[in-house]
Amino acid sequence: AALRSAKEESIKAFNDDRVILERFFDFQPRHVEVQVMADSHGNAVYFSNRDCSVQRRYQKIIEEAPAPGLTPEEHREIGEMAVRAAKALGYKSAGTVEFIMDTVERKFYFMEMNTRLQVEHPITELVTGVDLVELQLRVSQGEALPFTQEDINVNGHAFEARVYAEDPDNNFMPGSGDVNYLSTPAESETVRIDTSIRQGDAVSVFYDPMIAKLVVWAPDRLSSLALLHSKLQEYHVVGLSTNIKFLKDLATHPNFESADVHTDFIKEHGDTLFPSPPSLSEENLALTAVSYLLSRTTASSLSPWTKSMFSRLNLNHVEELKLKDGDTDLDIKIRCAGSSYFVSVNSGSEVEVDVAISAEDNVIYGSGNSANKKLECKIVQDGDNLHVFCDGSETVLSRNVPKYLAADDEAGLDDGVASVEGLVQKIFAGIGDVVKAGDIILQVNVMKMLFDISAHKDGVISSICFNEGDRVSKGQLLYELEE
Repeated sequence: AALRSAKEESIKAFNDDRVILERFFDFQPRHVEVQVMADSHGNAVYFSNRDCSVQRRYQKIIEEAPAPGLTPEEHREIGEMAVRAAKALGYKSAGTVEFIMDTVERKFYFMEMNTRLQVEHPITELVTGVDLVELQLRVSQGEALPFTQEDINVNGHAFEARVYAEDPDNNFMPGSGDVNYLSTPAESETVRIDTSIRQGDAVSVFYDPMIAKLVVWAPDRLSSLALLHSKLQEYHVVGLSTNIKFLKDLATHPNFESADVHTDFIKEHGDTLFPSPPSLSEENLALTAVSYLLSRTTASSLSPWTKSMFSRLNLNHVEELKLKDGDTDLDIKIRCAGSSYFVSVNSGSEVEVDVAISAEDNVIYGSGNSANKKLECKIVQDGDNLHVFCDGSETVLSRNVPKYLAADDEAGLDDGVASVEGLVQKIFAGIGDVVKAGDIILQVNVMKMLFDISAHKDGVISSICFNEGDRVSKGQLLYELEE
């Protein structure tokens, strides 16, 4: 199945389904690549190197320059190997020579050469101070390289985090959707953002799931990693799933912090890389609840009912708010006394909080104090969900809609249903075929990646709901089985 999938992807992309066998390493190899530039005058240089080892589905997630943990001799060895490869080809332009590193024998093995700048070239620019795009254009016009290898120095450390439209908790399944809210960190000399989306855009299934790159630089690796994590905390996207939380968890993982990286990193540390989403602290939940309730008052300021919120003659009135945090019901009670609000959750003890809010479109900014602790939160309303950004984390609360107001879930569609939007690439079975659980029935192309859809149980195919080339939406029935 893997060989078939590789050949099909190759014929589609390159009109050539030949497969090259590469050396296989079964113990934590690394993916290290070298940026080279060669002119038409016989000159070629390398610009340090990059580590791209942490991957999913053989696609890079995070890159750094220079590659950590190499000796000066190894840095020089892999750079000179890349230059020799470029010269042997008579290559003239920017190129990226990629290697697999045997971490046991400390040897590098050629994997491929990309005859272009890579997505991750900005981190090389940051540590060398060379504008690779400008240099490539000058070389293509016949100019000679303006420096020699000895002139190229490495300063500091840089990271690039790829922001993907995907769900890491669902095997990094790519997805699509609308960008209902987008807020990114401020750019500076040490922070760069390359992005393809704006607030209000729709991310479709027809392109790669990468929607942005966050690039940072600092004088050393740990400082650069801390800056990356800090800026990821400021990166807020609502409307479609992204890998931002995963990137934050990766950036603070002790093995990644210690540069113990290899191509099986996610597989090896899967039990610690996917922690449950954080719940709000009592104080932040109190701030969120009061801010949300006050925003409703502001939004409906002409209504006599909301204008009189917290105010009842001869009564110490309590407002109620029902939310859900995942599967947990939150029965929130709020009372006002003077300038303070007292909040209890599920009949627990009260938390006193002072709150001030401002609102803009579907975004609520709350600030306040509780027990002399300064609090801040941002609440983005998206349908029935409240995306709460506090202390660098995102928590998704949902309004607890009564069942009689909620849409009925479709029954019996837990299996045989498209979990993402995509195109039917190939159908392997037909009506009347007998299949066993795990047999491949069809294949769906999702953002240039192919996913096999297998039978969820033994049975006879009674219906194939789509043809090859058809577009399917999330939740649509793909096939039906009879026992």
